[in-house]
Amino acid sequence: MRAHRRWIPALLGAWLVVAAVWAGPPAGARRTAAPQQIVVDAASGGRTFDGIGALSAGASSRLLVDYPEPQRRQVLDYLFKPGYGAALQILKVEIGGDTNSTDGAEPSHMRTPSDLNCDRGYEWWLMEQAKARNPRIKLSALQWGAPGWTGSGDARPTVWTDRDIDYLLAWLGCAGRHHLRIDYLGGWNEAWFDTAWYGRLHAALRDHGYGDVKVVADDSFNWDVIKPLTEDPAFRSAVDVVGQHYVCGYLSDYLRCPSPQAARGLGIPLHASEQGSLPYDSGAAPLARALNRPYIDGAMTSTINWSLIASWYDTMPFQAAGLMGANEPWSGAYVAGASVWAIAHTTQFTRPGWRYVDSASGYLDGGGSHVALRSPDSRDYSAVIETIDATAPQDVEVTVTGGLPAGPLRVWTSDLSSADPGRWFTNAGTVRPGDTLTLEPGHVYTLTTTTGQGRGRAVSPPPAPLRLPYRDGFGSYADGATPRYLSDLDGAFEAAPCSGRPGRCLRQAIGDRPVWWNGWLKRPVTLVGDLKSWRDYTAAVDVRLDEDGWTELLGRVDGQWGDAVSGVHLRLSSDGQWQLYDENLQGQDSGLCVPSNPSCAGIAAPRPQPVQRRTLALGRVSRTAAAWHRLGLRFAGDHITALLDGTSIAEVGSTVHASGQVGLGVSPWRHAEFDDLAVTPVRQAGSVRYLPAQSLTATGTSFHHGYEPRKAVDGSAQSMWHNEWSPRTSLPQSITVDTGRARPIAKVTYQPREDGNGNGVITRYDLATSVDGVTFTPAASGSWPLDTTRKEIDLSGVTARFVRLTALTAGGGYASAAEIQIAVHTDRPS
Repeated sequence: MRAHRRWIPALLGAWLVVAAVWAGPPAGARRTAAPQQIVVDAASGGRTFDGIGALSAGASSRLLVDYPEPQRRQVLDYLFKPGYGAALQILKVEIGGDTNSTDGAEPSHMRTPSDLNCDRGYEWWLMEQAKARNPRIKLSALQWGAPGWTGSGDARPTVWTDRDIDYLLAWLGCAGRHHLRIDYLGGWNEAWFDTAWYGRLHAALRDHGYGDVKVVADDSFNWDVIKPLTEDPAFRSAVDVVGQHYVCGYLSDYLRCPSPQAARGLGIPLHASEQGSLPYDSGAAPLARALNRPYIDGAMTSTINWSLIASWYDTMPFQAAGLMGANEPWSGAYVAGASVWAIAHTTQFTRPGWRYVDSASGYLDGGGSHVALRSPDSRDYSAVIETIDATAPQDVEVTVTGGLPAGPLRVWTSDLSSADPGRWFTNAGTVRPGDTLTLEPGHVYTLTTTTGQGRGRAVSPPPAPLRLPYRDGFGSYADGATPRYLSDLDGAFEAAPCSGRPGRCLRQAIGDRPVWWNGWLKRPVTLVGDLKSWRDYTAAVDVRLDEDGWTELLGRVDGQWGDAVSGVHLRLSSDGQWQLYDENLQGQDSGLCVPSNPSCAGIAAPRPQPVQRRTLALGRVSRTAAAWHRLGLRFAGDHITALLDGTSIAEVGSTVHASGQVGLGVSPWRHAEFDDLAVTPVRQAGSVRYLPAQSLTATGTSFHHGYEPRKAVDGSAQSMWHNEWSPRTSLPQSITVDTGRARPIAKVTYQPREDGNGNGVITRYDLATSVDGVTFTPAASGSWPLDTTRKEIDLSGVTARFVRLTALTAGGGYASAAEIQIAVHTDRPS
């Protein structure tokens, strides 16, 4: 994770550059083509703007609540405070269901018909914080999964029941207890819909005093809901908003965002109710498109970005997807990425209730798009212009009519083609309507009559490892609390009174199968720790099963996808059998299951190479149910020791997982207790040690969205860097690793992708090193077979800060790296 760098020193220079742009090209170089016209005519009509927001769901905000002050306050200000950062106008949250909903499980407020706890989870806190900073913010809610008692069906349970409607009414009641007014409520995320259920929901909201809550249908894909809405009057009268996901595409550049003509003819608002899933840095440019183009292409009046903030462990999928990054609560480090400022170009200059100006909505001839919005009384207006697609400067003239003010316009601009935060969201002075404006490629511009905009000045502390030893005895938490830094992948692990010993323990609380959303895991698992720095350690925990089943201690967990948790597992069953096994995702998975029909389960498309599960050792002890035992795993390099009650029961070798987190698991759906979780460092003998991934950053000559260079130094071989393939970039391609300071480099390790696809597996390479990042000296070259085995390059006598690996030839003519590790000499000064 990068710290947010200071921007103030660059501001004056940026203002001078942009101010010069507005004057038009210099004499003698004026373009022959006439400027393009953008006419802001208040009389031209336009739909009502419903706001721009972001989505906290899938446990995406889990770690934020554990952040220390003042960093937690600073992050919340960047997200919600008007005139400071993203200034979000809508916050959409998950109604937790105790089941995996992408990057973990969120706690439910009502686990049985008689259980109601309006304080479980962190979404109440998050909504309260958003409202405290912006009382005007709109709140939206949607369920992914739900407790089993709410559902119907066996093989594939659904939530289309009256019990689930009671469940949602209880959640709205909890919102009221927190003094929160919910503006929008959906049905079931990305699942098929039941038209009669929506009618019953609408009636129940009216009958219980929630008639002002707008019902959204159906938070899914492909606009399949439109035909029933046009044919079923009862269904149509029950729905206030049509919400669709990824209208601009999925994990792409988001070039076009259409809606069907039938949708636009319904006469109700259309929302892009989930868009995004791209990182806070590389996703900024596509996000800028996805804020303008849904209205231009599809008359959609709201866009919601997933996620609000990337505040989950990198072990889980969709790393860094959010407006910001904040997944180091122990260090307080966070990133206010470029996406914050891409969204601020709309949110800081408009309000829900304004109207789009149709005459000023469209595309630029040279690439890019523009929209304009005006206040209801036409006293203010703002135009947002993005030139992300442009390859050359282009001239425009903005003219104003229809009763809008004709005075000067304040200009704000962001260069989203630059990685320099000093070039994002800068005040560039004023212009007047009718001036010729020269727009540079890769930028976002806002022209506005409004005031009150600003850029937050808070600066993140530097990232740091979660230091060992780590210990939690769970005795300091209130009953029902989620312990600090624990992140549940499925189920719910909470503090509770111990059984058979005094004090509090960690208890897996869910005893009935939830109504699941994506079909992942379907067994309780929780994780803790630092993927990037936890390498050689001993993890140990006391465990107790209430009933037949099993418990697990996991170590070196480096990924999770579908029904697999990648790492080393030590399982102890109630009948006394134990098993040490390895689970390996073998690289990045291919797709998320979208449960659009009852047969959906797990991963939508077959993996090229399935998850690998290998038993490393087996054994048996006396029956363990209702008794306390201590499980342990010790990692030292490629050597693994399994321990039971302090005694070694297996010693094996494995080269699969180099580092990773600690986890706890329980058989589905069984109660179990854990106590005294301890992780202590193991000091390796020898004169060479690998640097923690925490200390490495990376840049590449190119990359494809979702395959950024940082994924080659994130501690996990389950993710990867891959050069751009759309449009294709040719070899050679390079990735440069920055170790932070000059060091005596001993070796470089290259782990190819493991998913069975040979594209990008490097077969001939050059390696160069540098002290300053400018001048590189050749250090090694050679050839490798096209396979998944780990490759090592031994270096001697090299002191360097930067290491550059260049792919000269590789599988398919691409370049990729699942993980690059740097080892240093410990017996030499650095």
